[in-house]
Amino acid sequence: MKKILSYVFGAIMIVLLGILLAFMLRLPMTQNVPREEGGRIVLFSSFVLFMMFRMPIAFCLGIPALLTAIYLRLPAMVVFQRMSAGINAFSLIAIPFFILAGQIMAEGGIAQKIVEFSNILIGRVRGGLAMVNILASMFFGGVSGSSVADTSSIGAFLIPMMVRQGYDRDFSIAVTITSSTLGIIIPPSHNMIIYSLAAGGVSVGALFMAGYIPGIMVGLAQMLVAYIISVKRNYPIAGKVGLKEALIITRDSILGLLVGIIIIAGIIFGVFTATEASVVAAVYALFITAFVYKTMDLKKLLRTFQSTAVVIAMVLFIIASSSAFGYLLAYLKVPALVAGALTSITTNKYVLLLLINLMLLFLGMIMDMAPLILITTPILLPLVRSLGISPVQFGIVMMINLGIGLCTPPVGTTLFVGCAIGKSTMERVAKASIPFYLAMIAILLLVTYVPWFTMFLGGRFAR
Repeated sequence: MKKILSYVFGAIMIVLLGILLAFMLRLPMTQNVPREEGGRIVLFSSFVLFMMFRMPIAFCLGIPALLTAIYLRLPAMVVFQRMSAGINAFSLIAIPFFILAGQIMAEGGIAQKIVEFSNILIGRVRGGLAMVNILASMFFGGVSGSSVADTSSIGAFLIPMMVRQGYDRDFSIAVTITSSTLGIIIPPSHNMIIYSLAAGGVSVGALFMAGYIPGIMVGLAQMLVAYIISVKRNYPIAGKVGLKEALIITRDSILGLLVGIIIIAGIIFGVFTATEASVVAAVYALFITAFVYKTMDLKKLLRTFQSTAVVIAMVLFIIASSSAFGYLLAYLKVPALVAGALTSITTNKYVLLLLINLMLLFLGMIMDMAPLILITTPILLPLVRSLGISPVQFGIVMMINLGIGLCTPPVGTTLFVGCAIGKSTMERVAKASIPFYLAMIAILLLVTYVPWFTMFLGGRFAR
């Protein structure tokens, strides 16, 4: 309780100091510095200041927006109206239900059944358990849509299992955290829904379909890296599974995997929208875990609802704050300035795309994914469109970029979760993850420069 009160008191003090600073800067800024330039200084300097104080990201976005509005003599109510408008979108209903579906599947043991099924498919090779880890992430990530849920559920029993069988601890964690980002690329991904909102209504179905080929490519590249390292270090081969047991495992796991198939098939054939699909996913996951697997009791369900409510509140608060921050960015013409700065360096399309990737990779290392999508999409999308790149393709490029950021220091959420579960340090795990980072970056460049990988499927549903 004391810790919470100290955070609240610190936040109040910083807000008061920030407001006082804004009023003190107001007069000299309007006299000596152009009004918009002064606003940009207040917006970004206060944002960096709050980041240094390690405040929650929603406050790092919302408070600077309020301070900037005060400095620019805009009504403070504008900021709160933008926050309200940012979460007043029907498509956002999909996010809570996809998060709930992922939490139910994690608590209900679907992840473990998917691991057992993956072991049947690919376990009988050198380093098979490492590749099982990756394949399970491809399956489970394509159902839960969350890298943290993937790491928490799969990593909780696979990391100790890999260590017991002779795999290096840091390698085991590295495989888990890097492969868990596949849930962001392979649909359904609630981050794609956030991008669709930030991009002005890009088709969620097109984004979902566009993520399949790049997601599978990233997974295969990670498997290749894991196999090479496993052969080099002589990691063990998984035990053989009997035919009867294999059939039972396959039957049980397919029921869980049907969640993803139902969602995508329903969207493709127009049975339901992405928002309706999220509700179907949550209801189906609850039915399977409660009445078929019988692994979800009332106590687990209440715990699932509680943890889901916390995550949803955090996500929606970030979206609301990012909406206000994005409004000030547009008001201060920051997207045009960024585009002008990049095109002043070069007008070459391929070099510009490389610079955008480098920018996103860097930002992904220091900020969380959802706010970055909401902040950078309105800034970069106009420039990307001018280069002839589809918003669908750019969405997948952004997912891969920021997915890498989730498992890289210093602010990698998935990296932190993996280190906590695997009981290792961030520095050691990051070092062990370097080969996987390189594999992901290689696929990122392919997806960036070869539109076919995203548009072959995504282009059929784009509008």
